[in-house]
Amino acid sequence: MLLSQTLSVMQELNQLQSGVFVAMNHFFKQLYDYINPTVNTDLKPAASQWQSQLPTIWLLGKTGAGKSSLVQAVTGNSAIEVGNGFQPCTQTSVTYRYPEINPLFCFLDTRGLSEADYDPEDDIEACQHQSHALLVVMKAEEPEQSSVLNALKKIRKSGAIKQLLVVHTGICALPGQEERQRAIGYNQDQVQQIWGGEVKSVCLDFGSERELAAGMTELNAALAEMLPILYLLGDEKEHQSREEANFSRLKREVMWYAGTAGASDAIPAVGLVSVPAIQGKMLHSLANQYGVEWDKQRFGEFAGLLGTSFVVQYLSKLGLRQLVKLIPVYGQTVGSATAAAVSFGSTYAIGRAVCKYLYHISKGEPVSEREIKRAFEQAFNHGKDVAAREANKKQH
Repeated sequence: MLLSQTLSVMQELNQLQSGVFVAMNHFFKQLYDYINPTVNTDLKPAASQWQSQLPTIWLLGKTGAGKSSLVQAVTGNSAIEVGNGFQPCTQTSVTYRYPEINPLFCFLDTRGLSEADYDPEDDIEACQHQSHALLVVMKAEEPEQSSVLNALKKIRKSGAIKQLLVVHTGICALPGQEERQRAIGYNQDQVQQIWGGEVKSVCLDFGSERELAAGMTELNAALAEMLPILYLLGDEKEHQSREEANFSRLKREVMWYAGTAGASDAIPAVGLVSVPAIQGKMLHSLANQYGVEWDKQRFGEFAGLLGTSFVVQYLSKLGLRQLVKLIPVYGQTVGSATAAAVSFGSTYAIGRAVCKYLYHISKGEPVSEREIKRAFEQAFNHGKDVAAREANKKQH
């Protein structure tokens, strides 16, 4: 009798597990179809929205001050690539987007300073909708900086630019330490008098490896503070594994998808369609680069590793963000900024987690649920924080 009852209970449990398995498969299939629509969604509007608000580094300096060399040093691109990459933006400036394909930020280089009637109004307009850092680039041996200072006065008066950094270049052209400090101090004082307070500065020399290395360390740290997305881009500690090194190679692509998703989700009633489509495109692209076919089975396994609670929260929070954005005033300010930050963070986190998943699959290695969840959570917190800081800088 007891044996019969035990067998009956086991049979019912097996049927229940089978039913749960079928239900979960159906659920993941629906989610897969949602994130991977059969109709190829046009992502150009979302990409254009992201490109129109790229974090911008505005370079203000005389010809020969070292602006192009600075761009080359920050991006790691060659002089030829940088020279060919500048594109007209206004009548007096050009832009350089980096990377050229799927850009994450850009440089705005003012070229009209030599003209006595230079008016930075168009350049200010080009920057005011983006988080930005204004870099005043001055050659240490050149005390005559009237064109730069006149432009800086107009920029300061506009109130559109809040973050300023002075970059003193060519410091080794002045032989003595005392003479060098005097020249740098003179140019620094001129800027601070116009700006009305203390301004951060860095010193470097593109002709000296030692001075350049020291200066670039300070410059990168200052830029990461001014433009948070550069912190995320440059946050590449010594790789502890081959998987982490491999993700580093794909990190820019993941960040571009995250930026595009965040930019599109800031617009009312748009993110509900655009964000899943962008994430679906990213998943297919990353799987292709790992040589893994991305299908319902792979997606179901990956989503299963993240857990059903993630899937439910993903759908509910995405819908809730769209509703919040419809609230007058609040929805278009705080609501949109929050939606953008969360979509940036979640897209970046999904990209990071799926790269770990795909790496192990491509190597025929077992995949740890704990590792996938941890990769997602760490990336989400990191990405959301960076996006929130970026949005906060735009508002202030």
